[in-house]
Amino acid sequence: MTNLTDLTIAEARDGLAAKRFTARELTAAHVAAVEAVRPLNAFITETPELALAQAESSDARLLRGEARPLEGLPLAIKDLFCTKEVLTTAASHILDGFKPPYESTVTQNLWDAGAVMLGKLNLDEFAMGSSTTTSFYGPTESPWRRDGDNRALVPGGSSGGSAAAVAARAALGATGTDTGGSIRQPASFVGIVGLKPTYGRCSRWGTIAFASSLDQAGPMTRSVRDAAIMLKAMAGHDPKDSTSAPQAVPDFEAALSGDIRGLKIGIPKEYRVDGMKREIEALWQRGIDWIKDAGAEPVEISLPMTKYALATYYIIAPAEASSNLARYDGVRFGLRVPGKTLDEMYELTRAEGFGAEVQRRILIGTYVLSAGYYDAYYLKAQRVRTLIARDFAEAYKQVECILTPTTPSTAFAIGEKSDDPIAMYLNDVFTVPVNLAGLPGISVPAGLGEDGLPLGLQVIGRAFDEATILRVAGVIERAAGFTARPQFLAGRS
Repeated sequence: MTNLTDLTIAEARDGLAAKRFTARELTAAHVAAVEAVRPLNAFITETPELALAQAESSDARLLRGEARPLEGLPLAIKDLFCTKEVLTTAASHILDGFKPPYESTVTQNLWDAGAVMLGKLNLDEFAMGSSTTTSFYGPTESPWRRDGDNRALVPGGSSGGSAAAVAARAALGATGTDTGGSIRQPASFVGIVGLKPTYGRCSRWGTIAFASSLDQAGPMTRSVRDAAIMLKAMAGHDPKDSTSAPQAVPDFEAALSGDIRGLKIGIPKEYRVDGMKREIEALWQRGIDWIKDAGAEPVEISLPMTKYALATYYIIAPAEASSNLARYDGVRFGLRVPGKTLDEMYELTRAEGFGAEVQRRILIGTYVLSAGYYDAYYLKAQRVRTLIARDFAEAYKQVECILTPTTPSTAFAIGEKSDDPIAMYLNDVFTVPVNLAGLPGISVPAGLGEDGLPLGLQVIGRAFDEATILRVAGVIERAAGFTARPQFLAGRS
């Protein structure tokens, strides 16, 4: 029998339906895999007893012929989603001991669809980062290594724990959140699929906020089909979230026809940035050739405001973060450091509870919102954001979707960019515009770089047209034929 941890979501679903194995057997194999990946520090909290109990309930439903869409499928959850009575930390010291009395809408949707929870995954603290090295619980390592170099690599961020767990076969799939590329960039770094849906497609209720106008939950999987299956379960209108869109949720899996003949796909000239490595350019050209071979038409387009996207994002996101994180004060939940006065307790709790990167972004956000600087920075950034969205709207008058690289490089070593926050921020140069415009984007593994590490291609779509980007991504996935496995898996049965 095939190793159960090598199965995709679709294969595991079909195997359970055909009674080739039980949900408990599938879950037990993944519980063992979670234990095996502990050296990567991908999980903050493991929940093996809960997972096995859920699996046994799934087996009973399968026996009765009452299987739901994700019945008995073991998934892992980024530790930014509140899970009822299960430790939820956002990878921050300030949320020590926090066990929510409620469940996030996205995770509730997954449990209602029959999924099994393996545990909670590591991330950059409060999702602020591109490397999963700012976590209070320590950095997560990628399961990959460069050719001839055994230094530990970052799995990307902020959903690095999710990326590492899925790539290392410790979960069939995982949830991530994407504020400026935090699903797509780590997916590219570890050679998996990462889908950032349209803003409003998945509820934000019960998901710990970073930047409320940018955050969006999405699936991280090992195939495009799996991403479609997970998104169908995760998505839907939620009256508890005022930004949740009252849109019908299509059958995304049914959209994977493999036929993109006649589609016009935009190639933005501004994404050929200065200093971009030749291998990124070459990969992009291969992607263009693949879609042409499949009958689509590449069309050069212009997104002139792209060059301002990163600067715009790093004004708006910290501004929203500084407001959202004001609620962490040591009074109601999480860490409390006593002080002689209430103000001193606030100061001591936040100083000890927030890490350096979170403090940096709170300070930037507070600065750009302060009197005298609001108009010069924050208001101007919001105007530029409108222009970025307008660029995309104009482009979609000519094309159905857009093809770009996902990242400007392969994964870097842990600590390699820690002293240069600007270099770290530049990892998001291809992904940030999508969040600012509220559009869907998907990263598909498309090849290996010269250092033997994965590289991804990104497909960007119109708002609420995830079906088209999934269809195009499926064609790229098939053409790329990406089968490389992380070195961490070598020797594992």
